[in-house]
Amino acid sequence: MIKNIDTNKLLEAGLRAESLRQNVIAGNIANIATPNYKSVSVKFEEALAKAIEQGKEKEISELKGELYTPRKTAVNSNGNDVDLDVEVSEMVKNTLRHKTYTLLLKKRYFQIREAINTKA
Repeated sequence: MIKNIDTNKLLEAGLRAESLRQNVIAGNIANIATPNYKSVSVKFEEALAKAIEQGKEKEISELKGELYTPRKTAVNSNGNDVDLDVEVSEMVKNTLRHKTYTLLLKKRYFQIREAINTKA
């Protein structure tokens, strides 16, 4: 059952995951020519959904993404499976999510400031 969970904690968890994901994507791109390198990805959304559904606010505060090897792309002749087009696409999606989380968090803090400054 979904309980009242602090929106700020959800947004902060999302930002942590997107920061990790950005580092992972950069690492994949940096290793595009490394023989036998396997691309890495981040699982986050499933764990977040589970924590929300179970109403585990403390778990959300500590939630981080989990690294895994997706093995979805073809392996090239040197054993590397990094696809630049896939990585750039993931980076664009990640950047948009990161901007969204940042804007929502900014709006939350603006609302708090307005509530404090409002005269009764």
